[in-house]
Amino acid sequence: MKLKPLYTLLVLLVSIVVPLPGLAGDIKVENAWSLPLPPVSKNGAAYLTVMNHGELADRLVAATSSVSERVELHKHVNQDGQMTMEQMDFVEIPMQGSAVFSPGTMHVMLFGLTAALVEGGHFTLTLEFEKAGQVEVIVNVTMDGAGSMDSAIHTGNTGSTE
Repeated sequence: MKLKPLYTLLVLLVSIVVPLPGLAGDIKVENAWSLPLPPVSKNGAAYLTVMNHGELADRLVAATSSVSERVELHKHVNQDGQMTMEQMDFVEIPMQGSAVFSPGTMHVMLFGLTAALVEGGHFTLTLEFEKAGQVEVIVNVTMDGAGSMDSAIHTGNTGSTE
């Protein structure tokens, strides 16, 4: 029968045209912020909330920044009564769930700052997801410790705001 090659072609075409759940557009990042630091500071941190509105889990696997030479994903851990930082290879973002990066827990570590983090300023942070791809976020530099609720809301890998 000659239907099998035709069926295979049809399945392939449908999978190209119909977007799969969990891909770009399902990831949203809100409240990206960083504390202002003195100009002599070599390292800093960014905090944010990553939400996955998709039907598949995703992973945050890397990040880059416009204000630092190197970026790592970190968490605080208690080792024998001492709080230390530990690098993470990835952060799991569960389907229909979120991951919160906040002081004392997970954070995006900025090593080798190339620009001062000044109150009222901002910088870009590009997050790399295993499925959703790159998401560019504007990080607000603020002393209020929570960022602005109406700022830094981005979606998908387009970098557009909602």
